[in-house]
Amino acid sequence: MRKEAQPDFFGRTRDELVELLHSECGVSERFRADQLYEWLYARRITSFQEMTNLPRSLQHTLQEKFSIPKLEVRHVSRSADGTKKFLFALEDGRSIETVLIPSEMRDDRSPRRTLCVSTQVGCPLDCKFCATASLKLKRNLTAAEILLQIFEAERITGEEITNLVFMGMGEPMLNYDNLVRALTIITDPKTEILAKRRITVSTSGIPAAIRDFAMEGLNVKLALSLHATTNALRTRLMPINKKYPLEEVLQAMEDYYKTTRRPVTYEYILFKGLNDSHEDAVRLARIARRVPSRVNVIPFHPIDFTHPKGIAAELQPATPTTFERFIETLRSEGAAVTVRSSSGKDIEAACGQLALSESAMITPESITLPAVTS
Repeated sequence: MRKEAQPDFFGRTRDELVELLHSECGVSERFRADQLYEWLYARRITSFQEMTNLPRSLQHTLQEKFSIPKLEVRHVSRSADGTKKFLFALEDGRSIETVLIPSEMRDDRSPRRTLCVSTQVGCPLDCKFCATASLKLKRNLTAAEILLQIFEAERITGEEITNLVFMGMGEPMLNYDNLVRALTIITDPKTEILAKRRITVSTSGIPAAIRDFAMEGLNVKLALSLHATTNALRTRLMPINKKYPLEEVLQAMEDYYKTTRRPVTYEYILFKGLNDSHEDAVRLARIARRVPSRVNVIPFHPIDFTHPKGIAAELQPATPTTFERFIETLRSEGAAVTVRSSSGKDIEAACGQLALSESAMITPESITLPAVTS
């Protein structure tokens, strides 16, 4: 994994805790790092005094040198369908949104509780269908801030997260080191947070990062935010395609499968009159057949509340008839297909709608947090 400075104590991997205890506390016994690791991520203790199997002198040293960060929940929005959207305040005063979805697929009958986490404050990619683009990029989240979204969502609701998707605010591959650091902790059997098969990372397509990610050994699921089968249209919808054309991105996705043997997912939002034709479906199925994969067809959720301009203001959902016909064509052409639900649409928590509610601009003291029940 590529190294970078990591100021936080919380959010470090097991090996990083070993190095930290040795360099900052003069403790060379690895089992002490193992104890810390368990307290932080398996037991989720929030103070050093509660780490009862550590010597008092070490507890005191840790207390002096480090702090365990936290997210402050500023607002919880509840959808009629059971979706919950959390507005979290970070320690520097910035905000992010995280969404807990009862079931992310229209045809999903299993009792899932999927948490959609963010990796950046805002996003630099300017995808025309995504509300987060209106915020621009403020900064990357730390590994601690990524992990705490999971811990806080479970604490607030009393519900255990069964699936995790990195599809919230930001482009995960542009926060590569903290993404990998967080996933290393999440997928460690010692933490019992989540199994690899229950985690999906979504990317707009950065070939070098995708190939690096395949070599990390994490073997989580990877999804490509595709949305077009030609370079001309994809560049209009997703400017990053100008830098990383479709052919390069698709080859990187296929390389990911060849390295990890994990089937990949292609995410495809249907826009009326733009990418919803029979020819589009045939080309998409052809892409999906190149390696074991699944196409996740997603309804477009309007982002009028961000006051979009240009092509973003012209986007409309495909008609129900066209939507169903598109799916039928994909399946007849040999593609495996799932359909994303519109969970949380009534609270601006559906796919592409995360842009921070107005309460992000209100001071925490002025908010009365509603009671949250599981």
